[in-house]
Amino acid sequence: GILAGAAVAIMVSITFKKAFPAAAFDVDPIGSTPPQADFVWRIILLAGAIPAALTYYWRMKMPETARYTVLVEGNARQAAQDMSRVLEVEVDDEQQKVEKTVSVESYGLFCKEFLVNHGLHLLGTTSTWFLLDIAFYSQNLFQKDVFTAVGWLPSPVSMSALEEVYRIARAQALIALISTVPGYWFTVIFIDKLGRFFIQFMGFCMMTAFMFGLSIPYYYLRGTVCSSSYCNGHHLTFIVLYGFTFFFSNFGPNSTTFIVPAEVFPTRFRSTCHGISAASGKAGAIVGAFGFLYASQAQTDGNQEPGYPTGVGMRTTLILLACCNAMGGVFTFLVPETKGRSLEDLSGENDGA
Repeated sequence: GILAGAAVAIMVSITFKKAFPAAAFDVDPIGSTPPQADFVWRIILLAGAIPAALTYYWRMKMPETARYTVLVEGNARQAAQDMSRVLEVEVDDEQQKVEKTVSVESYGLFCKEFLVNHGLHLLGTTSTWFLLDIAFYSQNLFQKDVFTAVGWLPSPVSMSALEEVYRIARAQALIALISTVPGYWFTVIFIDKLGRFFIQFMGFCMMTAFMFGLSIPYYYLRGTVCSSSYCNGHHLTFIVLYGFTFFFSNFGPNSTTFIVPAEVFPTRFRSTCHGISAASGKAGAIVGAFGFLYASQAQTDGNQEPGYPTGVGMRTTLILLACCNAMGGVFTFLVPETKGRSLEDLSGENDGA
């Protein structure tokens, strides 16, 4: 998905750049953004809606999961028919056993029994997803420094708007190829060997370490401003540390935070609790993308970006993000290990059977 999004942005920006050439901003500030550029972000956003629409269509064509049909609707006969149709084998229903299980497991969401059995689990899944997304979506704050330092992105004033879209998309695709996508594949390979808890805790710890490694010597690694780039920095180390934060985000909590909520809660609460956890993550994304954008502004008045008040500076902001990762590691201890256990065992639904 990340690579597909970058590919769409690259293709659209190249197409418009060739069709509607424009001067750089420092040559023509107004003409550097041609009127047709307004279609670029609309097309890119529209392209992202296509897989979402296809997913919705295909999901509507699928039967309900047998677990939901049995344990929530109490209809073992329908579940057996659905499984027989999908698996192409005969499946017998056990309606009496289902009725007994459903009658025992009858407490509601957020009642005392739910809080006793799963309250800490919900706190763990919501807090870790929230803290992860603060750090993950804040990493774009300093990508312009990283990409400019290593020469992937020239100064904004030396480009047109369409050229900037193309170069940023290309740089993000490179980061995805060398860190983000490999991180996901490492999770796919090792998640049933190392376990969800270990991968999530390790990921938070490594993100904390690499974020501190970026933040404490930030200006030393980035270098000093010279012309349209940065000089006298340690740019290879800069990009390596930046890439490893994405790698261990995906070989870590960016994968497990949406897996565990789908496993640890009872069937009748699973979608709701997963949605609550995901909503908490999106709240963290808002805090990271907007709150830390303001916080990262320069401390000296006049040095911040136009339209923003002074902040605590990029270095301090990155230290705060490293602390968020560390807190995510702490809250991971509220999340149980789910490796090798059935959904019914994890949720306690077998206890009343």
